[in-house]
Amino acid sequence: MFIKILLTLVFFAVTIGVGIYSRRSASSVDGFVLGGRKVGGWLTAFAYGTSYFSAVVFVGYAGQFGWKYGLSSTWIGIGNAVIGSLLAWLVLARRTRLMTRHINSCTMPDFFGTRFNSQNLRVIASIIVFVFLIPYTAGVYKGISTLFEMGFGIPYQYCVVVMAVLTALYVILGGYRATAVNDFIQGIIMLVGIVVVIFSVLNLKGGFSEAFSAMASLPSDSAPGVNGKFATVLGPDPWNLLGVVVLTSLGTWGLPQMVGKFYSIADDSAIKRGTIISTLFALVVAGGCYFLGGFGRLFDTPPSLPNGKMDFDAIVPSMISTLPDALIAIVVLLVLSASMSTLASLVLTSSSTMTLDLIYRDKKFAGGEVKTGAIDDEVAKRIEQRKVVILRVLIVFFIVISLMLALNPPTFIAQLMGISWGALAGAFLAPFLLGLYWKGVTKASVWACFVWGVGITLVNMALGNPINPIICGAIAMTGGFVVVPLVSLLTPKLDKKFTDNIFNCYKK
Repeated sequence: MFIKILLTLVFFAVTIGVGIYSRRSASSVDGFVLGGRKVGGWLTAFAYGTSYFSAVVFVGYAGQFGWKYGLSSTWIGIGNAVIGSLLAWLVLARRTRLMTRHINSCTMPDFFGTRFNSQNLRVIASIIVFVFLIPYTAGVYKGISTLFEMGFGIPYQYCVVVMAVLTALYVILGGYRATAVNDFIQGIIMLVGIVVVIFSVLNLKGGFSEAFSAMASLPSDSAPGVNGKFATVLGPDPWNLLGVVVLTSLGTWGLPQMVGKFYSIADDSAIKRGTIISTLFALVVAGGCYFLGGFGRLFDTPPSLPNGKMDFDAIVPSMISTLPDALIAIVVLLVLSASMSTLASLVLTSSSTMTLDLIYRDKKFAGGEVKTGAIDDEVAKRIEQRKVVILRVLIVFFIVISLMLALNPPTFIAQLMGISWGALAGAFLAPFLLGLYWKGVTKASVWACFVWGVGITLVNMALGNPINPIICGAIAMTGGFVVVPLVSLLTPKLDKKFTDNIFNCYKK
């Protein structure tokens, strides 16, 4: 217990110290939200990876999908690395950096409002972001607190509150720069931690060969007389597995807290470095998490919830509960690192979109030209300071709301994330990606995709989730690529001069 407490206190001290160190760079909106758009490849890659993977993956997804699909769940981690990281960087990073700088955009709702010349789009997008990031944040709280409770014996409720306070402190102090530096430190802990944990857990079952043989001897849930499905390449349910791969991999392309990392990266050389680093990071962390979760059936059967359903969120904690205290301390730091980095990214994204897209809606790109109207320096400075204050206040507001949901979570971690990712990526992915590449995307098609992504998620929830929220999320985001082109072909185009001016950023 002494080792666990000591390492955790050191971790907290470093985290807060980085926040204090970075506070000078958080005096302006651009510095607070985007780190001055001068963040290098290493920091951006780790910020992307640590925002991607949290306790939601390590505790919720690895446990639930490892139990359902066995070792084939490793494909989810591979998909996260190849589609969610490598292809995302190759397809989105450079174009996002160039266009958002050209139109002076700081957030994804700001991008929609400016790119499609509609303040209403900007407002509605900001509301969607704020509302649907809350269940995701609650899922992260739940995951980290479940493991913290196992490692320290501290009641769940206290764990949730402590995590919320610590995250708020360093984000409020240092903004995006503090988040990025802490993400780098936390990413190193995650890389080391996942490797150590995998070897330690498998050694409890006699090593990889013995554990694999044990998995191959287990009967299938759907066909009790058939053994070995949980140790095959595609597992017992390849189609549902594919849905999870799509949601967790392609979904990052439309999430504001992920795409926002490309707004702040410094230059093309940083993008090249970041692409490689981010992909390798995802392969080790995500691949390792799902690979570990795939052996969950070799350990104790998870307990049942009051409603009679299996408590999937207890699988991974039960797998590591028998490890020595020093290793449990590493696991706790691993999940702390993964979760606090994600929480920081979520609260910063939510507060920035509420401040810049709802409270202050400056129209900076009117008639196809960036506005550079003269303003008194002293007045501009006061407005900038006021925006930063409001950003910090809204960070607290968002944390309190998500904290209230986390104290009484309505469903499993994986389903909370499925609802959040499905609505956000279903609404944003297609119009954002196509808007970077195709001049023909219309304002009406963006509205249609917003209605599609949010609508299918809410209808599914209202009907009691007849479609698994994870599969529903995958349908929402892929369906957007039908909605946007179809509606764009049938509705009026934006002014050609306006659109051409926006796309001039790629010619420079």
